[in-house]
Amino acid sequence: MIRPTATTIRSLLLLCCSLSHSLIQLNTGTGRLHDDQQEPTSLRFKNLSSVPEGLDVRLRDLDLSNNFIRHINSQGLGLPSLLRLTLSYNQLEIISEGAFRDVAQLQELNLARNALSHNVDSNSRALGSLHRLRSLDISMNGLDDKAVELYLHNKSVLEHLDLTGNGLTRLTAKLFAESLSMRSIRIENNLITAIEEGTFETLKKLKTLNLARNNLVYICDFKLHQVKLLNLSRNSIEFFVTREDGHPYELEILDLSYNNLLYFPMVPKTNQLRYLHLQSNMVGALETDTLISEADSLYRELTSDDKVKDAVENNNVYSNWRLMPLVYMDLSSNHFRSLPLETLSHLTSLVTLNLSKNCLQDISYNTAKGCSGHVGCYRQPPLTLPSLRYFDLQNNGLRQLSTLFLEALPNIETLNLKENSVRPCDPKDQLGPSETMRENSPTNMSSCVSFRNIKTLRHLDLQDNGIKTLHQNTFERTPLVSLNLASNVDVILNSGALEGLQSSLQSLSISGNNMTTSALSLPCLKALRRLNMSDNNVDVLPSTISCSPLTELDWQLIQLL
Repeated sequence: MIRPTATTIRSLLLLCCSLSHSLIQLNTGTGRLHDDQQEPTSLRFKNLSSVPEGLDVRLRDLDLSNNFIRHINSQGLGLPSLLRLTLSYNQLEIISEGAFRDVAQLQELNLARNALSHNVDSNSRALGSLHRLRSLDISMNGLDDKAVELYLHNKSVLEHLDLTGNGLTRLTAKLFAESLSMRSIRIENNLITAIEEGTFETLKKLKTLNLARNNLVYICDFKLHQVKLLNLSRNSIEFFVTREDGHPYELEILDLSYNNLLYFPMVPKTNQLRYLHLQSNMVGALETDTLISEADSLYRELTSDDKVKDAVENNNVYSNWRLMPLVYMDLSSNHFRSLPLETLSHLTSLVTLNLSKNCLQDISYNTAKGCSGHVGCYRQPPLTLPSLRYFDLQNNGLRQLSTLFLEALPNIETLNLKENSVRPCDPKDQLGPSETMRENSPTNMSSCVSFRNIKTLRHLDLQDNGIKTLHQNTFERTPLVSLNLASNVDVILNSGALEGLQSSLQSLSISGNNMTTSALSLPCLKALRRLNMSDNNVDVLPSTISCSPLTELDWQLIQLL
């Protein structure tokens, strides 16, 4: 075997370096990285009053934001390779015609937070020369309807537009007539009260539409089959109705939060809706039967469609929900006094449901539809939420969740009951399986909740429920992974209260309970990794803690006697 000498190795290294340098020159011509990988040139916060001269003509990305530029003159920028230009947060009010004549390749232009409501005619003519512009941000410029129409003149390839924070009041079919390539439009925080028919329907590529923070009162004939994400939050919308036209809708995300809705939105039969945001509305202010009948009447009135009668006979206008692939619904901060299970049970794909911050007190009625079993009566299958895994009921007035209701959640994994008045049942006082129906009858209503034998439940939050005692075997045959019992002042954990959780429980919080040593009884929890015992009056830590493979222990605020 021939060993290379030091001189040979040095020669090889020099040759490799020479070859590498040659390859770089062949690839870039300058020994630099490809232009597509160039870092943008930033001249932000430089107190500039004009665009600097002598910039590298090869620049592709230039950021001149947060300066004091008021005027771009007709001499132009002199940057023929420029693809992206940011001039946001300046004082720009004059763009001379011809200012962009030598940036014909420009694809992205950000002019947010300037004064483009001045000199609109001249400015719009300057922007009219940007024939390859795909993204335009003219948000927060004080623009009215006519000014925006002028700025969008000759924008045939424009795909992304941001008009946030302007003064638009009405959207017309003329507005986007020359911009049929639009994919996303953001018109948030304007003064829009009306949308003329045909404004968005011709934009066949439009996928994202944001109309949040405007003054819209209703959507009475939604026809945008192509849109996937629609944000209508923080308007004054009272109802959302889609006329049934037989065409499939691609809508996947609908945000109607922070409006004045009294009814669930009325969506078409064929849709792809997966995420529905309805928080902070007035849904539930009407009783369930009234809500459904009034929604049926409203649909018939707005669409003049007698076919709705067929839907009513087969249930109601919300029977279309059976075909909806919804996985997430947020109904928090509404006005529900009872759970609209008959409507929600249509949502067989629903995984996450948020009903926090409502007015629920008891979920205790029989979930089985139909009659009482007399001769000739057809009993329908019980109502269920078959796919539900995450159920948030925080901050209601709940005292009761019937056993039958919990059985209607066959796949429940996470149950948030924080800030309610739930009292876990003493297993010794519970009725046997044969008496389940009697337990849930109006004349024999239990005022506690049984957390036994919920085989799918993994995470349970009972913080701040006023619980005074946890009895033996409270969570028997319910393999909890995390349990929050914090802020139940003076609660007593009886011996065996956590029995059955020894091999499953990984996280336990009993903080802020003012507990004494005698009130705390923990078994040997062999899977426990996180334990929060802060804000208590425990003078000796339970000896059983040594059984647990703890990685987190919070006891800094324990008041040692």
